[in-house]
Amino acid sequence: MAGALPFATLDTLAPKGKRILVRVDLNVPMKDGQVSDQTRIERIVPTIRELAEKGGRVILLSHFDRPKGKVVPDMSLKPIATALATALGRPVSFAHDCIGDEAEAATRTLRDGEVLLLENTRFQPGEEKNDPNLAAALARLGDVYVNDAFSAAHRAHASTAGVAEHLPSFGGRLMEAELAALYAALENPERPVGAIVGGAKISTKLELLENMLAKVNMLAIGGAMANTFLAAQGVNVGKSLKEEEMLDTARKIIAEAKARGCDLVLPVDVVVTEEFMAGAPTRTVPVSEIPDGWMALDVGPQSVQMLNAKLAGLKTLVWNGPLGVFELPPFDEGTNAVAQEAARLTKAGALKTVAGGGDTVAALRHAGVLHDMTYVSTAGGAFLEWLEGKILPGLTAISTTLEKTLPV
Repeated sequence: MAGALPFATLDTLAPKGKRILVRVDLNVPMKDGQVSDQTRIERIVPTIRELAEKGGRVILLSHFDRPKGKVVPDMSLKPIATALATALGRPVSFAHDCIGDEAEAATRTLRDGEVLLLENTRFQPGEEKNDPNLAAALARLGDVYVNDAFSAAHRAHASTAGVAEHLPSFGGRLMEAELAALYAALENPERPVGAIVGGAKISTKLELLENMLAKVNMLAIGGAMANTFLAAQGVNVGKSLKEEEMLDTARKIIAEAKARGCDLVLPVDVVVTEEFMAGAPTRTVPVSEIPDGWMALDVGPQSVQMLNAKLAGLKTLVWNGPLGVFELPPFDEGTNAVAQEAARLTKAGALKTVAGGGDTVAALRHAGVLHDMTYVSTAGGAFLEWLEGKILPGLTAISTTLEKTLPV
């Protein structure tokens, strides 16, 4: 699969003795000064470990939170260096800046196989502006650039795009895995291919829906978005969340799906309640019988049965967004049931499943199937923009054919 990717992989890099700038994503959840979720750290370990074990001098770049170009001590990467060292099983030194004298001195004294983490790139006001002077200053710290932060590839920042203009550039193992999974799901999928798209608003996922229509054989709509589609067809959805101003758009999507021969799947029954709260009384009703004053917060069992039957006819599934308010039982049951069936088919070798987006990762974890899908992306916004068919600047930067000479 790597050969089809639009960038050079680590297979073509000889790291020994070279200073290797590696853009990673260490924007991890923190609680009481400790990393509370290791997922993103665990996923960058293979790239860092491979480069270090092959004698590279590994220099890590990352952002953390939104300090807006100012030094905010609570947003320092220093506490994360400890968690990273534990995950790597090797020391990780830390520099209190990502450019300037201290950073340059730290990179000069780095030895083969050692790992250095530089301070939060967003402490620099030029980072999010892709300031060419900052990009050049970062590039002076390394001989080679490796981007292993697909999750930040939708940002045209100095450390994700600008620096790649100055150095020979490669994709890391996580970048490789993300792109291989996405190519397999949407660019060259085993068909039939389907998508489940959930969430609250059509307006936030309009480009995604339009791009999906051109690529998939089946598109299932869940979450509050489904209410807008149902309302667009004349269904009374009670006081369910819907976007009144998007009804015409929903009707256009329905018509386009029909014209393309794409099977657009909407709920046939829903779980409703009068109060948005845990433990509130619920009823399961056909979508045509939602009572006034009640709201739909999950798909019903007939919808689950229908969706699971659709899954059985697919070879590839892309999933973004839950089917209901999964954070609030019992409105997690629909998402759980469909996710567990997708996981069962995946483990049986009958279905390739690629999922991503913040709520999706949380929903699959809640359903107990996070590790049973073919690939689950933690990339968030970059994953969504890829599904929307957008160009990702961080990916384009390492895919260029600029004349850059690899140091001997």
